[in-house]
Amino acid sequence: MKKILVIEDEPEMRRNITMLLRYYDYEPVAAANGREGVEAARREKPDLILCDVMMPELDGYGVLQALQSDASLARLPFIFLTAKGEKHDLRSGMDLGADDYLTKPVANAELVGAIEARLRRAERQATREFNPDFSSSEPLLKLGLTPRAAEALLWLAQGKTNADIATILGITESTVKKHVQEMFDKLGVETRGAAAVRALEQLNS
Repeated sequence: MKKILVIEDEPEMRRNITMLLRYYDYEPVAAANGREGVEAARREKPDLILCDVMMPELDGYGVLQALQSDASLARLPFIFLTAKGEKHDLRSGMDLGADDYLTKPVANAELVGAIEARLRRAERQATREFNPDFSSSEPLLKLGLTPRAAEALLWLAQGKTNADIATILGITESTVKKHVQEMFDKLGVETRGAAAVRALEQLNS
């Protein structure tokens, strides 16, 4: 049974979605705000996340950034639930790594269809052999990085801190920070987790 995390601050909407998910044999986990949602994601390790955009405590973009900074959660399928008036803001969310968005109120069939499609895609990706090759940073040059930034990304993707990378490459931490910013700019990401995911995908291709 697939576990779906629903992060939604409006009680009736949250209740309706969780009831619908149970009807379709999913296991829903509910969170009433963004901070609870991030905690639930780390605790429950869901198969997919449905997340409202405008919420107290932490909004949907903050939730997504928190998940992207955690390598164990960065690849989770993530669908935004948004009010019509918020749609123009969704570009930034999609750039951060969201898979899709649905406009509220969402039809039951549309919601279930989106969930099924994203879970199928995740399963196809999971069945691909995933064995990144860390022997060389050369494949990362294809991402448009300078050679030194590619080397830094190679180590970042292996979970090394800026201090670790500075020691390994024989450079200062401030220089590492510049390389990390170059990664973010070139890859169009805002977190180390998202950069690591892009690197791992490139090293596995």
